[in-house]
Amino acid sequence: MPVFAQIRGRLSVIAAFMLLLAFGFAEPAGAAFDPAVKGVYGDWALRCESNAQAAGEQCVLVQNVSAEDRPTLQMVVIVLKNPAGGYILRVVVPLGVILPSGLGLKIDRVDIGRTGFMRCLTNGCLAEVVMDDALVNRFSTGDTALFIVFPAPDDGVGIPIKLTGFANGLAKLP
Repeated sequence: MPVFAQIRGRLSVIAAFMLLLAFGFAEPAGAAFDPAVKGVYGDWALRCESNAQAAGEQCVLVQNVSAEDRPTLQMVVIVLKNPAGGYILRVVVPLGVILPSGLGLKIDRVDIGRTGFMRCLTNGCLAEVVMDDALVNRFSTGDTALFIVFPAPDDGVGIPIKLTGFANGLAKLP
Protein backbone atom coordinates (compact mmCIF):
# COMPACT_ATOMS: atom_id res chain seq x y z
CA MET A 1 0.00 0.00 0.00
CA PRO A 2 1.44 3.41 -0.91
CA VAL A 3 2.52 5.55 2.04
CA PHE A 4 0.04 8.29 1.12
CA ALA A 5 -2.87 5.81 1.27
CA GLN A 6 -1.69 4.61 4.70
CA ILE A 7 -1.56 8.19 5.98
CA ARG A 8 -4.97 9.00 4.50
CA GLY A 9 -6.42 5.87 6.13
CA ARG A 10 -4.91 6.80 9.51
CA LEU A 11 -6.31 10.34 9.24
CA SER A 12 -9.74 8.90 8.43
CA VAL A 13 -9.64 6.84 11.63
CA ILE A 14 -8.68 9.97 13.60
CA ALA A 15 -11.54 11.92 12.03
CA ALA A 16 -14.05 9.14 12.70
CA PHE A 17 -13.13 8.94 16.37
CA MET A 18 -13.12 12.70 16.78
CA LEU A 19 -16.74 12.55 15.59
CA LEU A 20 -17.42 9.85 18.18
CA LEU A 21 -16.06 12.22 20.81
CA ALA A 22 -18.22 15.06 19.52
CA PHE A 23 -21.42 13.03 19.60
CA GLY A 24 -20.83 11.35 22.96
CA PHE A 25 -19.31 7.95 22.27
CA ALA A 26 -21.29 5.20 23.99
CA GLU A 27 -19.72 3.53 26.99
CA PRO A 28 -18.86 -0.14 26.48
CA ALA A 29 -21.68 -1.11 28.87
CA GLY A 30 -24.16 0.24 26.31
CA ALA A 31 -22.15 -1.02 23.37
CA ALA A 32 -24.39 -4.07 22.83
CA PHE A 33 -26.81 -1.75 20.98
CA ASP A 34 -24.14 -0.30 18.67
CA PRO A 35 -23.65 -2.40 15.50
CA ALA A 36 -20.09 -1.06 15.09
CA VAL A 37 -19.10 -2.68 18.39
CA LYS A 38 -17.86 -6.20 17.69
CA GLY A 39 -17.06 -7.12 21.28
CA VAL A 40 -16.73 -5.79 24.82
CA TYR A 41 -13.76 -6.76 27.01
CA GLY A 42 -14.01 -5.31 30.49
CA ASP A 43 -14.35 -1.56 29.94
CA TRP A 44 -12.86 -1.79 26.44
CA ALA A 45 -14.95 -1.98 23.26
CA LEU A 46 -13.72 -3.44 19.98
CA ARG A 47 -15.20 -1.09 17.41
CA CYS A 48 -15.02 -1.58 13.63
CA GLU A 49 -16.16 0.83 10.94
CA SER A 50 -16.09 0.70 7.16
CA ASN A 51 -14.17 3.43 5.42
CA ALA A 52 -14.65 4.32 1.75
CA GLN A 53 -10.97 5.30 1.45
CA ALA A 54 -9.57 2.09 2.93
CA ALA A 55 -10.21 -1.50 1.99
CA GLY A 56 -12.33 -3.38 4.51
CA GLU A 57 -13.12 -2.44 8.06
CA GLN A 58 -10.85 -0.48 10.35
CA CYS A 59 -10.98 -1.65 13.95
CA VAL A 60 -9.82 -0.15 17.22
CA LEU A 61 -9.96 -1.00 20.90
CA VAL A 62 -11.49 1.99 22.65
CA GLN A 63 -12.48 3.25 26.09
CA ASN A 64 -14.26 6.50 26.90
CA VAL A 65 -13.85 7.89 30.43
CA SER A 66 -14.19 11.08 32.42
CA ALA A 67 -12.40 12.41 35.49
CA GLU A 68 -14.14 11.20 38.66
CA ASP A 69 -14.32 14.67 40.20
CA ARG A 70 -14.81 16.57 36.91
CA PRO A 71 -17.36 14.77 34.71
CA THR A 72 -16.98 17.36 31.95
CA LEU A 73 -13.29 16.42 31.57
CA GLN A 74 -13.67 13.45 29.21
CA MET A 75 -11.05 11.42 27.40
CA VAL A 76 -11.09 8.75 24.68
CA VAL A 77 -8.33 6.12 24.68
CA ILE A 78 -7.86 4.30 21.37
CA VAL A 79 -5.52 1.42 20.49
CA LEU A 80 -5.10 0.35 16.87
CA LYS A 81 -2.73 -1.74 14.82
CA ASN A 82 0.20 0.13 13.36
CA PRO A 83 0.59 -0.48 9.60
CA ALA A 84 4.34 -0.83 10.27
CA GLY A 85 3.70 -3.50 12.94
CA GLY A 86 2.80 -3.32 16.60
CA TYR A 87 0.21 -0.95 18.05
CA ILE A 88 -0.50 2.75 18.37
CA LEU A 89 -2.00 4.36 21.48
CA ARG A 90 -4.07 7.49 20.79
CA VAL A 91 -5.60 9.63 23.49
CA VAL A 92 -8.05 12.43 22.76
CA VAL A 93 -8.64 15.00 25.51
CA PRO A 94 -10.90 18.07 25.47
CA LEU A 95 -9.79 21.47 24.26
CA GLY A 96 -8.44 23.79 26.91
CA VAL A 97 -5.67 21.63 28.37
CA ILE A 98 -2.24 23.19 28.73
CA LEU A 99 -0.42 21.73 25.71
CA PRO A 100 3.24 22.21 26.76
CA SER A 101 2.58 20.11 29.90
CA GLY A 102 1.78 17.14 27.68
CA LEU A 103 -0.03 13.96 28.67
CA GLY A 104 1.31 11.93 31.57
CA LEU A 105 0.82 8.21 32.16
CA LYS A 106 1.12 6.02 35.24
CA ILE A 107 0.24 2.34 35.33
CA ASP A 108 -0.42 0.86 38.76
CA ARG A 109 1.26 3.94 40.32
CA VAL A 110 4.46 3.49 38.25
CA ASP A 111 5.38 6.58 36.24
CA ILE A 112 5.60 5.55 32.57
CA GLY A 113 6.37 9.02 31.24
CA ARG A 114 4.90 11.90 29.34
CA THR A 115 4.23 12.64 25.69
CA GLY A 116 3.33 15.78 23.81
CA PHE A 117 0.15 16.51 21.93
CA MET A 118 0.29 16.10 18.16
CA ARG A 119 -2.55 18.42 17.20
CA CYS A 120 -5.84 19.86 18.29
CA LEU A 121 -8.94 19.57 16.14
CA THR A 122 -12.33 21.17 16.71
CA ASN A 123 -13.37 18.61 19.34
CA GLY A 124 -10.18 17.82 21.23
CA CYS A 125 -6.42 17.44 21.33
CA LEU A 126 -4.65 14.26 20.27
CA ALA A 127 -1.58 12.57 21.75
CA GLU A 128 -0.17 9.47 20.09
CA VAL A 129 2.62 7.01 20.85
CA VAL A 130 3.79 3.79 19.27
CA MET A 131 3.38 1.10 21.93
CA ASP A 132 6.57 -0.88 22.44
CA ASP A 133 6.37 -4.43 23.83
CA ALA A 134 6.96 -3.19 27.38
CA LEU A 135 4.02 -0.76 27.21
CA VAL A 136 1.73 -3.40 25.68
CA ASN A 137 2.75 -5.76 28.49
CA ARG A 138 2.05 -3.13 31.16
CA PHE A 139 -1.40 -2.46 29.69
CA SER A 140 -2.06 -6.21 29.41
CA THR A 141 -1.03 -7.09 32.97
CA GLY A 142 -1.87 -3.90 34.86
CA ASP A 143 -5.01 -3.01 36.75
CA THR A 144 -5.30 0.77 36.27
CA ALA A 145 -3.76 3.37 33.99
CA LEU A 146 -3.82 7.00 35.08
CA PHE A 147 -3.64 9.59 32.31
CA ILE A 148 -2.69 13.04 33.58
CA VAL A 149 -3.75 16.26 31.85
CA PHE A 150 -3.31 19.86 32.92
CA PRO A 151 -6.38 22.11 32.60
CA ALA A 152 -4.26 24.82 34.31
CA PRO A 153 -0.46 25.06 34.74
CA ASP A 154 -0.48 23.88 38.37
CA ASP A 155 -3.58 21.68 38.16
CA GLY A 156 -2.73 18.16 37.01
CA VAL A 157 -5.83 15.97 36.83
CA GLY A 158 -5.54 12.20 36.75
CA ILE A 159 -8.12 10.31 34.71
CA PRO A 160 -8.07 6.60 35.58
CA ILE A 161 -9.01 3.84 33.18
CA LYS A 162 -9.41 0.17 33.98
CA LEU A 163 -7.11 -2.18 32.12
CA THR A 164 -9.20 -5.29 32.80
CA GLY A 165 -10.00 -6.98 29.48
CA PHE A 166 -7.31 -5.11 27.55
CA ALA A 167 -5.27 -8.24 26.70
CA ASN A 168 -8.36 -10.13 25.53
CA GLY A 169 -9.55 -7.21 23.44
CA LEU A 170 -6.11 -6.68 21.93
CA ALA A 171 -5.99 -10.36 20.94
CA LYS A 172 -9.26 -9.88 19.00
CA LEU A 173 -8.12 -6.71 17.21
CA PRO A 174 -7.91 -7.66 13.51
